[in-house]
Amino acid sequence: MILLKLAEWFVYKLLANSCYKAAMEVKNSRIFFKNSSSFRSSHQIPIHPNISKCKNSRKSETVVCDIQSTLLRSESFFPYFMLIAFEGGGILRALFLLLSSPLLFVLDFEAKLRVMVFISFCGMKIKDVECVGRAVLPKFYLENLNVRVYELMKSAGERMVFTSVPRVMVEGFLKDYLSVDCVKGTELHCFGNYFSGFVSSSGILSKHRALMEVVGEKKPDIGIGNSSFHDHLFISLCKEAYVVSKEDATTTSSILPREKYPKPLIFHDGRLAFLPTPLATLAMFMWLPIGIPLAIFRILIGICLPYKVAVLLGKLSGIRLRVKGTDPPRSENDKGVLYVCTHRTLLDPVFLSTSLGKPLTAVTYSLSKMSEILAPIKTVRLTRSRQKDGEAMQRLLSEGDLVVCPEGTTCREPYLLRFSSLFAELADEIVPVAMNTNVSMFYGTTASGLKCLDPIFFLMNPRPCYTVEILGKLPKELTCAGGKSSHEVANYIQRQLGAALGFECTNLTRRDKYLMLAGNEGVVEDHNSTINTSN
Repeated sequence: MILLKLAEWFVYKLLANSCYKAAMEVKNSRIFFKNSSSFRSSHQIPIHPNISKCKNSRKSETVVCDIQSTLLRSESFFPYFMLIAFEGGGILRALFLLLSSPLLFVLDFEAKLRVMVFISFCGMKIKDVECVGRAVLPKFYLENLNVRVYELMKSAGERMVFTSVPRVMVEGFLKDYLSVDCVKGTELHCFGNYFSGFVSSSGILSKHRALMEVVGEKKPDIGIGNSSFHDHLFISLCKEAYVVSKEDATTTSSILPREKYPKPLIFHDGRLAFLPTPLATLAMFMWLPIGIPLAIFRILIGICLPYKVAVLLGKLSGIRLRVKGTDPPRSENDKGVLYVCTHRTLLDPVFLSTSLGKPLTAVTYSLSKMSEILAPIKTVRLTRSRQKDGEAMQRLLSEGDLVVCPEGTTCREPYLLRFSSLFAELADEIVPVAMNTNVSMFYGTTASGLKCLDPIFFLMNPRPCYTVEILGKLPKELTCAGGKSSHEVANYIQRQLGAALGFECTNLTRRDKYLMLAGNEGVVEDHNSTINTSN
């Protein structure tokens, strides 16, 4: 009986929506009737010129547009709801949203939006959604910007965005990255510090009504929309109206190059390394039953087997390890060699040790208990006391070779953070190592998630890639023993590694990263000492 009732309700809704939409189209088409003698052309929606016809120099004018299918090239907002569901709510919520995707195809726009809002937001903490909006979504928005619309918005004196999607999903990005003056979107209902999963009493935002409420009788100068009927109503309220066609959004020339981003994309968070469209998300869930055992297998061979066997089996399992350069000969003194690496994941020292075929000791400010237990090499925690850390590293160097990542935290993008100068004071035998990674499904780092899962997520990728480039040993005249200050040595090595990788050097630190992504300084109290939560 329940199934029959659901089927009856579904057919009723489908027929009712179809009849309602047909009736509204007939009714609204009368708006464009000029006279009774011009019936042949009166039923057509007025055609606005393409966005390519609009000039960019609009410094004193107001530009209004929508973010969906206009400012962004993608027509569907499903991937961004999936990011909210997966990164903020977890894998089960993401699976539920994926299972609802067949139903979304047959629902009208408003019903589809309400379903995605309910699944993605119901029971979510407001601060968790804000964190995803600040740390995860901007990367995907930037990669999906329509360059033509963005350039026009950038040249405008005042920028306004009206959208039917929830305001909380887009407002942070629009104001922080695009300097939009006014953002109007659908408001969501909350109870306490949680989202209820329902739209507020004001309902789904109607763009043309919201525009009239904001500007009144004063018409904005330029309106940009897509070819849909509702967008024609929206942009017809402006002095000039332009349309972004589907063909414009799919051409490669509409993609905004990284060098033209309004702000450099240096930090971002989240586990997913791909835009989670329905098909891509389905592929991910189909891969998980294979990926999880595969990651465990890769970890076990790294722990239990000799270097050469581990490398062979790792390659057979899909890991790509590319090694450039050779390990320079060790000097005759008793101290070990200090390897200075760029920091991409927690596994940097492990892959360096495997590439060199010899054991190394890694020093880190923070390491989860799981990572410490599973690490196939010796790891030593630092205390963040410069004197104590210096003494500990000197002792370790007297025992053997040491690897350090002076950035203090990981960075996913082609940038290098500021190098700590402590390492330069401790050793004259310094070997810079440029390390880089490439993943297709999951990132192996996080600022707000469980760090103990970082290696597992990295090794769950079908074909994770690690590039290890061993540069020449630093000449003695460029070390502190040659008269250089520790800061000069650190800055020189940073520039050398940046040039080897093609990365840009910055003065940003771990503190900057965590303030942006997690809203804290990346420091937690552990017993009686303060340790860094980076990596």
